[in-house]
Amino acid sequence: MKRDSRHRPASRPALLGAVVLLALTSASVAAADDGPGPLGVTADAVASRQSARVGALFHADRADDLAGGHFCTASVVHSPRRDLVVTAAHCVDGVAGDLVFVPGYREGRAPFGVWKVTRTVLPDGWDEDSDVAFAAVDERDGRRIEDVVGGNRFTPGVATGATAVTVTGYPDSREVPIRCTAKPTRYSNTQQRIACPDFTAGTSGSPWVNGDGQVVGVLGGHEKGGSTDDVSYSVVLGSEAERLYRGAASGA
Repeated sequence: MKRDSRHRPASRPALLGAVVLLALTSASVAAADDGPGPLGVTADAVASRQSARVGALFHADRADDLAGGHFCTASVVHSPRRDLVVTAAHCVDGVAGDLVFVPGYREGRAPFGVWKVTRTVLPDGWDEDSDVAFAAVDERDGRRIEDVVGGNRFTPGVATGATAVTVTGYPDSREVPIRCTAKPTRYSNTQQRIACPDFTAGTSGSPWVNGDGQVVGVLGGHEKGGSTDDVSYSVVLGSEAERLYRGAASGA
């Protein structure tokens, strides 16, 4: 259990992560933004149209003082109301007080604004096999969030490992997002996993996005995302996740 800063376990040595990041060439970083990049390598996510759809969750009392205050990751998904983000259920269950979502968050700044969460939708009695949730966010200046940054398509039913995916998230110890592209593998009938280094506390809720712009996983599930920094998990998105999305998207 290590994926959000409210439940931080003992840290793994930071040196390995630093070596991995420093070892990347500038060409590798560029490749991670312009295409799939080298598989299984974690790097800073370059600001782009795609990374703008991923953001950090904060308690509302940090809205005017964002730096260092994020605790989970979420991302915009397409919906008829154009107001929906997806994250892990354990990120929003039992959270006291209001929340805000900051897409494209970097270094204490909100380049696309701070968006107030108006409601959350998560499975009743969720467990590690249903660790997915949605949140609707309010309008800002008469615009919906999807109109500002776009949204990926939440797509249950895609076979695990059918394609590589890119995972983008916000470690709570860093002020810029990281990303890694790799091919998921089956862990069980209900869980899939991916080998990417340095996905530490705070990356819960990170979307797994394939080359077609489809969200086919959400970091969470087994052990709330994993007990090590180098292997992360997601629920296999199936019929239950699809029903949850439909309810959230309809405003029910």
